[in-house]
Amino acid sequence: MHNSSLKALLVASYGRNYLARPVQPKASDPEFYEVKSRGKKHEVAVGDFLELQTTSANQAVIETILPRTNLLFRSDAFRSKSIAANVDQILLVLATEPGFSPDLLGRAAIAAAHEGIELRILLNKTDLKEQLLKARELLAPYQHLGIPIHEISAKFDRVSMSSLEPFLAGKVSVLVGQSGMGKSTLLNQWIPTASAQTREHSTKLDTGKHTTTACRYYDLPASWGMKDGRLGALIDSPGFQEFGLAHLSESELQHAFSEFVPYLGKCRFHNCTHSHEPGCAILDGVSQTHISPTRIKLFNQLLHESRNATIQTQGHQSL
Repeated sequence: MHNSSLKALLVASYGRNYLARPVQPKASDPEFYEVKSRGKKHEVAVGDFLELQTTSANQAVIETILPRTNLLFRSDAFRSKSIAANVDQILLVLATEPGFSPDLLGRAAIAAAHEGIELRILLNKTDLKEQLLKARELLAPYQHLGIPIHEISAKFDRVSMSSLEPFLAGKVSVLVGQSGMGKSTLLNQWIPTASAQTREHSTKLDTGKHTTTACRYYDLPASWGMKDGRLGALIDSPGFQEFGLAHLSESELQHAFSEFVPYLGKCRFHNCTHSHEPGCAILDGVSQTHISPTRIKLFNQLLHESRNATIQTQGHQSL
């Protein structure tokens, strides 16, 4: 077989093992190519469009990552972990039980705002009425910010699930959330073939059941219809408990809190940290109930992490 180049979409990531499917497949192309990256030259994410060089009938190497519209990832001082690329919206899956992390919710909202990606919050297991009130209280600051919140029951209320279809059709959405929130149940309700596709992917890569770090791309059902000539898709990401944002600078953090923006530049001190200084416009906004105390607390936590990451990185580089 002669080596040839082709454009492909990355549809599955298992650690450093990848599957990509041709964008305009020829009769001789397989359904998927097993894709390798040349060392650490390419940090790819599911949803990336790639230029590939074939090396055998069903294997290829990445030559180029085509320009992205966005990249959603999390980071600490020394590592970053890609979640998905070229997405239209984030579907953050929370549940009434087990209780979700308000911290992870806040961080996901900041990551979305920074990348300019629309965020939708899906509150699952709303059939558990006793826990529903507390969940609504935790979500109130985000409802105040105008972030859409959809109450669903993936197991027991098909109407709540089908009511979301118009918001997903024609868009590439990434499912994000902690383990135990019902993400898999939700995915299987919307895409009944998801489990079969997952088995097919892992068989092709010989990954067996070791799929905890897997991220996968599923086309939406054709019955949902198309928008702007696109069918739309769901990207399922692994459940995680932490969402590091160490890559964001102080300025980027400030602007990612959309309710801060009207107050920026109005503090008494130009280097105000918005934590304790007199004449702080942001803290005035908190006292006037225009800014939620939970959000200013999150900002100060993220700012602390960002500064620590900078110090650690500089210290590591000087060794």
